[in-house]
Amino acid sequence: MITGIIVALPEEISSLTHKKVNKGDCIFINDKTLLTCSGAGPKNATNASLLLIKKGAKRLISWGCAAALKAELKSGDLILPKNLQSEKQETISIESPWLTHVLDHLSDFNPLTGLLAESHFIIAKSSEKQTIHTQSGAIALDMESVAIVKVAKKYNFPALVIRSIADPVTMSLPKAVSYALNSQGDIILSKLLWFLLTHPNELPVLIKLGTHFKAAKIKLKLISKQLDIIISFEQKTVIK
Repeated sequence: MITGIIVALPEEISSLTHKKVNKGDCIFINDKTLLTCSGAGPKNATNASLLLIKKGAKRLISWGCAAALKAELKSGDLILPKNLQSEKQETISIESPWLTHVLDHLSDFNPLTGLLAESHFIIAKSSEKQTIHTQSGAIALDMESVAIVKVAKKYNFPALVIRSIADPVTMSLPKAVSYALNSQGDIILSKLLWFLLTHPNELPVLIKLGTHFKAAKIKLKLISKQLDIIISFEQKTVIK
């Protein structure tokens, strides 16, 4: 069975492979695993999921970083949610024998299975993240997982979400990040550098974010060493 993995940003790709994977590329990283770089956001994630299915994937994994919504979460914490919540407040279950298999084998990494919320845009302010947690009970948030799971369910395929916390809930993201993210879901380095040049006070916060992001990538690299175990489970029944 071919497993398809969707990663939003090139910076997260290195947790899975040393190969260069540009946005829109679709490559095999082993004989049973396809990897694609989607770009940020639900539209890009949907298109990437459909591409993987067209190439033969029969199940999907949303892989990468997430923002913490709960105070107890720290950078590098592993999130393997059982339920997702869309921006329209729709709750989507992804419980399956596959998820049970993965949770059992990754128990030493203390995975958290709480609700993962969806956003269609970057949630930059700490106060906004805290509000989402209060309103929804979600412990973390990302921009792609709900879209990926919706595509999987459309085809009656199982899906997993494997995410590591980057920014803690107490941290407001530097404005440079939102400024550098274009409408296609790509971070433009030249825009990021220009913003820092004109707003040098942003640099310390960006460095701090880089430290958190590094912790998230380290955890994802550790999980990637378990990829053979993750994809070894052959689920016989479809997900309704």
